[in-house]
Order: sequence, then structure tokens, then C-alpha cells
Amino acid sequence: MVIESNYDILGIPEGSTEKEIRDAFRQLALQSHSDRGGESNQFIRIKQAYEDLKIGKKYPDTEDERLKNSRVFANDMDVDVMRRNQILGQQIYKEMKSAEEWAAALCRANITATRLFGSKTLGEIELERKANGALLIKGNFMAGSITYDGPIMMRGNITSPSMADEYRTDIRLERGDFKMVDPLENKYKIENGAYLTVENGNAIIGDVYGRKYRVEDTEGRVGVYKIRERRTQISAPNGKIVVENVENTVTLNADTVIIFNAQDDIVISTRELLFYGNKITYDCTIKLKKGGTMRFFEEFSIQGLSGDAKIELEDSKVIRLFNLKTRRIRNLPDDLIPDKEQYAKDATMVGKGFTITYEMLQRLPVGEMQKKSESTKKEKYNESTHNNNNKNDSKGWASKFKFRR
Repeated sequence: MVIESNYDILGIPEGSTEKEIRDAFRQLALQSHSDRGGESNQFIRIKQAYEDLKIGKKYPDTEDERLKNSRVFANDMDVDVMRRNQILGQQIYKEMKSAEEWAAALCRANITATRLFGSKTLGEIELERKANGALLIKGNFMAGSITYDGPIMMRGNITSPSMADEYRTDIRLERGDFKMVDPLENKYKIENGAYLTVENGNAIIGDVYGRKYRVEDTEGRVGVYKIRERRTQISAPNGKIVVENVENTVTLNADTVIIFNAQDDIVISTRELLFYGNKITYDCTIKLKKGGTMRFFEEFSIQGLSGDAKIELEDSKVIRLFNLKTRRIRNLPDDLIPDKEQYAKDATMVGKGFTITYEMLQRLPVGEMQKKSESTKKEKYNESTHNNNNKNDSKGWASKFKFRR
């Protein structure tokens, strides 16, 4: 088979001058550009041939060269990162489709087998169907989708290619649990906008990360940029999500969420929340379903639980976590806490595993807390104004003002 050179792609003879190369590119670019009804893939091919010839490269990259270059995920121009991730994502996507078909055939025949997918260039991943119907995945899952009718055990990390949403990692279980094998000991993680959905089972995983990154202005304007988001999403609508640390643009949706820490734009939608850590940031949101409960198990310090984190109820009521951290259990209505004398006088709703119910949150007088806060601010303002007008005690006013600051 004759390999087409970059000269052939531009339709010019070998040895053409720089001007001839440029003129050929411009003519073909006008014909093939998508704005004029051309094919975008053909335009990319022509542009790459032109760029190659400018640096004296006669032939396009081979498949192996493209795959090697595609290993770069960052620290490069956006267009190069996109091209490399699309090449990598496309190749792995095809492999995962083959893996999905292979696993489905084994399920239909109810047999066991082991097979490698990918390559040393792409990264190898091993799939094994066990006698109990579980699928064991060994290796890092980097792109593409797979749907499996049964439980999955994972020995590796899960990620997704940047700037290539059409090849996004999307793992779906129709029934059974998804479990990472010893995720804390092995430091396994799910990251960079990957999707995991467990339709009728639980998700037992390690750390989860999303990603936000800055994209510089395409016109080269200094200081102008956009923020792009790669939100990682984990869903187990009829089961549990058990997770360690969740950071930087992540959504969790499950009947029960058991979590350690949540930081930087985390959305948790659940009926039952069990929070064991001491870190939740101001931009996190807990969406509690009707009839749901929340429990925070930190016993010694809840300082890391930001009071500005929000709890949203299905009836659209929004409550700051501050209102729960400052609400004493003994001040709750008697019909909600009939045995509240067992709690210490200063015990609040947050901490030590106290069960916060949806009904409590519905009846919590948030407005009263806000009025009290506004009243306190007004009193401080009046006191400051009074001291400021009292010129006979300027020294005393100064000391008080300094103390407040």
C-alpha cells in the first residue's frame, strides 16, 4: 500500500516552494472548511499536512506516533490537547465497545473467561468474568463506555479524556454492586469528569475528583480566560455510595451517601446522609429528599464544617449549615425530641451522630435566626455610633473599636 505524503494531501509535487505550499493549503482550506459546507475531518487533515510541511516533515504521523503524542493531557496549547485526547479517546472507545460485546456474550452463555484489551501504547486493561457472574477489571479505565448486567470489581483508577466529551468514560451497571478492591489501601480514585451509574446496587469507591481548568482567550488577550468544568458524577439511585474524600466539582446521587469529606463545589443528593469527616466547604450543597435524614459524626470539632454550606429540601426551602450548628437540641419542639433531656445543654444538631430529620428542617425557624443575627448587627452598629459621638471618651472608644476589629 502506497503511503500518502503531505505533498499528496495538498495536491502539489514534492519540492514545492513555501509559497506554493501556502497557496495550495489556502485553496483547499476554503473548499473543505465546515463554514463552507466541507468536512471538518478533511480540513483538520489538510491543516496538519500544511503544518508538517512548514517544518519539513514529508509524511503524516503514523498510528503509533499519534498514539504516543496523545499521551499528553496538559501543559500544551488547547488545540493540541484536544487533538491528542480525541485520538486517544477514539482508540480506547473502540476497545471498550469490543470489551462490552465480549462481556455480554459471556453473560448470555454463562461462561467464564479472561481477555486483555488495549495495547502497551494505549495501556492494557484486563477483563475477567467470574463464575458468580461478576466482572473483574484490572487496570486503569481511561475512556469510553461499558454497560454490564451484573456486579463489577475494579482494580485500578477511572478517569476520562479532557476536551473529548464524545469519548467520556461512562460505566453503567444494570444490577449488582460496583466495588473498588481495597480502595483506601490502593489509593484508587475516580476523576476528571468520569460517569459511574449503578442502577440497582451500591458503589463502594475511594476518592473522587472533578476538575476545573482555565482556558486562555483564543484571540490571545492577556488576562482573559474561561473556566471549563469536568464534573465527575456517581449515581446509585436505589443503593448506597460509600466514598472517602470528594473534591473539586463532583455530584453524588444515591438513596444513602456515606462520606468522609467534601470540598469545593460538591452536590450530594440523597435520602440518608452519614458524614464522618470534619471538612465541608462553603460551596457544597446537600439536597435532602423527603423523609430523609442527616447525621454528622464528628465529636470533637466541627470548625471545618462551613456554616455557609447549604441544605436544600424538596419543597425549595434552603438552610445554611450554620443554623444547624448553632441550634441547640433542647430548643427543638418537644414533639420532635420527646427525650431531649438526655442531651447536654449546649449540644447542637450537628455532631456526635444526632439524627436530623427532614421534618425538623421543615419546621426549623430559619427566619428567627436571621432576624437575631440582623438584630445583633444593629446593636453593634448603634453602640459603635454612640461611642463615636462621645468625644469625652475618645480613648475608650478607640480601644473598643480596636477590640472589635
